[in-house]
Amino acid sequence: MLQRIQTLYLVLSAISMAALYFWFPLVMDGAGNAVIEREEPLVFGLVFSSICFTIVSILTFKKRQMQFVLNRLNIILNFVLLGVFVYRSLTLSGETLVSEKGIGVLLPIISIVLLAMANRAIKKDEDLVKSVDRLR
Repeated sequence: MLQRIQTLYLVLSAISMAALYFWFPLVMDGAGNAVIEREEPLVFGLVFSSICFTIVSILTFKKRQMQFVLNRLNIILNFVLLGVFVYRSLTLSGETLVSEKGIGVLLPIISIVLLAMANRAIKKDEDLVKSVDRLR
């Protein structure tokens, strides 16, 4: 059912990833050079895949196990994206990293937390359905 709490968590996760792409587009170093841009194929692919997995997960509300698996894959994608951000930040020389929009690096963490909360709600629904099936 689309009116469940996990749908809200998944929508918020998709919004946070869309915000990462549209509103927090790049991280700059001290010299004004772009370190992480949204047009990079790796960053674009990971963000786009995460948004797509979230939308597909919302639309597969009748198949709770598939929704659970898609959310886990999405969590892994967000960890990879976070790793890319950390790697790019750490490979800079010196401590000249100045982020104009620093929250963009934290948005994959917010998405991971929301996806974990959605998985917990999906698990509770699945357990409820299994307990009702036992009573029949």
